[in-house]
Amino acid sequence: MLKLKTILAFVVGAVLFCAVSATAAPIVIKFSHVVAEDTPKGIMANKFRDLVAERLADKVVVEVYPNSQLFGDGKELEALLLGDVHLLAPALAKFQKYTPLLQIYDLPFLFKDMAAIDRFQQGPNGQALLGSMKDKGIVGLAYLHNGMKQISANDPIHGPADAKNKKFRIMTSDVLAAQFEAVGAMPLKKPFAEVFTLLQTKAIDGAENPWSNLYSQKFYEVQPYITETNHGILDYLVVSSTEFWESLPADIRPVVEACLKESIELGNKASADKDLEDKQKIIDSKRSEIITLTEAERAAWVEAMKPVWKQFEDAVGKENLAAAIASNK
Repeated sequence: MLKLKTILAFVVGAVLFCAVSATAAPIVIKFSHVVAEDTPKGIMANKFRDLVAERLADKVVVEVYPNSQLFGDGKELEALLLGDVHLLAPALAKFQKYTPLLQIYDLPFLFKDMAAIDRFQQGPNGQALLGSMKDKGIVGLAYLHNGMKQISANDPIHGPADAKNKKFRIMTSDVLAAQFEAVGAMPLKKPFAEVFTLLQTKAIDGAENPWSNLYSQKFYEVQPYITETNHGILDYLVVSSTEFWESLPADIRPVVEACLKESIELGNKASADKDLEDKQKIIDSKRSEIITLTEAERAAWVEAMKPVWKQFEDAVGKENLAAAIASNK
């Protein structure tokens, strides 16, 4: 009789366990970002959400919060470490507090084009940088492109002298501050969500952004001039907290990683396409005049800003700097 009761208890327990397991709430991954859904980052995030829903429907749910709906760019990394959000894709410039090495991506005129950036990021030095913040509790998962940066302003900007004494919004980056200080400009670190208002009210004179941000955030509507400098990159790093990422079950994480890789590929293609499309939309709008630099004007910018490389050589690592320069060949 005792044996029968034991068997019955085991069966009941097993049934209850299966019932609870079957109704267990799925893992929720909150993906927060600060830009519009029609940008490369927004397209990537939504594709990731959809792929996870398709492949892990009853196990994982991705919630996407665009346009700083959940956290602004000044608070999102803190929120990540607190577990209030699980995936972010901040601009590479935002990680200075956690590692000096990623500042290499802010150095002006370091990479000649996106192909050079790809070669560096997918090479051994670029891949090693993904793990440069693990001791701070942040794991880099993948790079995402958003194109080369241009300078927009209230007045025409041709040479470095035209930027002197003008106020430019920058992300929180000592390299970007040094970049504008090198030409006598005044860099101001301000949240991305405030940029349109700052430009509209002329509280600042200009900013640096890729074409997709200039168009999607309507900066071109309040900036009469855009100088096509291609002086730097605005790439993102998709990150999670080490604690959360390593907590994903062994049968779940590889699928999530595959979804992320596929969505990154789509985001990077969208970046390349939108770079051309959004530039043309701005041209067609006739709201901003696009200034194309002559070879002499571009050379003057490079000469003025290149000393910033030496200034941050030790911070970013001499080997990383050499590898980045070599990627241009």
